[in-house]
Amino acid sequence: MPAPTRRRPKISLTPYLFLLPGVVLFGLFILYPIFQAAQMSFYDWNILRGAASEFIGLDNYVRAFQDDRFWLSLGNSGIYMLLTVPPQIVLGLAVAMLLRSKAPAQPVFRVLYYLPVVTSWVVVSLLFKYLFADEGLINFTLGDLLHLTDGETSWLSERWTAMLAICALGVWKGIGWSMMIFLAALQGVPKSLEEAATVDGAGWWQRFRVVTLPAIWPAMIFVVVMLVIGGFNVFTSVLLMTGGGPGGQTEVLLTYMYQQAFSDLDFGYGAALAVILTIIVFAVSAIQLRVFRERDGGSE
Repeated sequence: MPAPTRRRPKISLTPYLFLLPGVVLFGLFILYPIFQAAQMSFYDWNILRGAASEFIGLDNYVRAFQDDRFWLSLGNSGIYMLLTVPPQIVLGLAVAMLLRSKAPAQPVFRVLYYLPVVTSWVVVSLLFKYLFADEGLINFTLGDLLHLTDGETSWLSERWTAMLAICALGVWKGIGWSMMIFLAALQGVPKSLEEAATVDGAGWWQRFRVVTLPAIWPAMIFVVVMLVIGGFNVFTSVLLMTGGGPGGQTEVLLTYMYQQAFSDLDFGYGAALAVILTIIVFAVSAIQLRVFRERDGGSE
C-alpha cells in the first residue's frame, strides 16, 4: 500500500492580522526613531530643510566622553537611581505587607497609596517645587513648627539639597507602583507554608525570609529592573523643579540631552547622548538579570 500523504497544517492568517496594527505602530513610533537617532549621532545634523548634514563619525561620542557636563549629568542620574530605588522597594514592600490582610478600610488605603502613581508628573513636580521653595511648606514646618532649622534653607539653590528634593518626589511617587506589584505577588504565597512555619515556631522575620521572599522573588526582580530603568530616565521632575540648575549642577542625562537637542539645536550630539544612555540602561539591566539568575541557580 502506498504511504499516506501528510497534509501540511493549514496556516491561519487571522492571528497575524490582529498583530499587524501593533507591529506597524511599534515600528513607526519605536523602531524607526531608534534607528533615526542612531543615524543622527554620526552626523553634525542640520535641521534646515534641504541642508546637508556632515558625516563626522564617532566625533559626537568622543566629545561626550570629554565633556565634563556629560559626566556630571550621568553622575546625577546614577545618584538619583541609587537614592530612589532602594526606598521604593523597601517602603513598597512594607506597605504591601501591611495592606495584605483583609480589612474594611483596605481598598481606601490602596487607592491613597496608588494615587501619586497616576497623578501627572507635571502637577506633582510643580507641587514639590512649591513645597521646597524658600518660603515653602518644608521650611515653614522645619523652622516655624518643629524648630529643627532656621527655616531659611534654599533647597533648590544647592546641588545636594536640590537632588534630595528631587529624590523625595521620586520616592513618594513610586511607592504605590511597587506596592501594587508586591501585593499581586503576595497573593500567590502559599498560606499553608506560612501556617506550617508559624507552627514550627518561626517568627515574622523568619517567615518572611524563608517563605515570603522566595515566593515573591520573580516580582522582586521585575520591580528592581524596572525601577533602575526608570531611575536613569528621570526627566520631568528635574526639568520643572530646578531646570538643571544651579549652574547645571542638578542636570541629569535626559535633561542635558534635551538641552543640547532642543535648546542648542545640536541634534547630532543629543542623539549620541541618547544612544549612550540606551547602552548604559541595557547593560545595567542585563547585569542585574544575570546576577538574579545566578542567585536563583545558586539557591536551587
